[in-house]
Amino acid sequence: MAGGFTLVELLIAFVLVALISILLFSGLRLGIRSWEGVETSAEFNTELRLARDFLVRVLSQSRPITLTLDAEPYLLFTGDGQNLEFVAPLSEQVGIPGLYILRLGLEGTREGDSLVLTRWLLNPDVLAGTKDIPAWQPLGGQVASSGVLEDQDVAAGAFGTSILLDDVAEFEIAYFGFPEGEDPAVTVEAKGEWQATWQGRAMPPQALRIHLTTPYRVWPDLIIWLGASTPVPLSGFGKPQ
Repeated sequence: MAGGFTLVELLIAFVLVALISILLFSGLRLGIRSWEGVETSAEFNTELRLARDFLVRVLSQSRPITLTLDAEPYLLFTGDGQNLEFVAPLSEQVGIPGLYILRLGLEGTREGDSLVLTRWLLNPDVLAGTKDIPAWQPLGGQVASSGVLEDQDVAAGAFGTSILLDDVAEFEIAYFGFPEGEDPAVTVEAKGEWQATWQGRAMPPQALRIHLTTPYRVWPDLIIWLGASTPVPLSGFGKPQ
C-alpha cells in the first residue's frame, strides 16, 4: 500500500483537530469568565472592607452633642434600623477639619441600593442652608435633594455626600443601651439590651451593631463600642428653617 493518508483518515484527523480547537477555546472562555468573576468579587470585597473600616473609625469617635430645638435639648445621636445621624470629627481630607453632623442611610437607584453618608459642618450658617447647601433638618425631616446620587463637595467641603458602598444587599442597625425610661443611676436592675431604634433619648447608646452585606460577600456583623456618653450642649444654634 502506498504511503500517505486515505480520505477517511484525513476526515477523522480534521474532526479531531476541530474538536480539540473547540475544547481549547471553550476552556479559554471559561477561564476568562472565571477570572473576571474573581476580579469582580475581589473589587466588591475591597469596597466592603473599606466601608466597614470607615464606619468603625468614624463611629468610635462620635461625640454626644446636644442642640436646643423648640426650647428643648435635642441629642445629635438618633436613628432607626436603616438610618443613623450622629456627630463626629472629620479631617482636612474633606476640606474643612472639624465636627460634622453625619447622616448614614440607604438610597435607591435603578442599579440597586447604595450606602450614602451626608455631612454638614457643625456651624450655624451651614446648618441653616444656602443656595448650594440644603438646610439641615433632624433625622426624619425632609432635606432637599438634587435627585442625582453621586459624590459631591460644596463650600470647600462644608457640605457633601459620599457613596460608601454600591449594590448593598442588606443593611441594618441595632443599638445597645438601657431601655427608654430606665435610668441605671436610679434603677439598680437596669440592664442594657439591643434595640431597633434610638430616638428622643437624652444619652447615646453604649454600642452599635451594623449588619452590612453585598450580593458577593456576607461579613460578620460589626460591633462598635462608642466613646464619651455625657452630652455636651452647644449654644448659638437656632431652629432649622
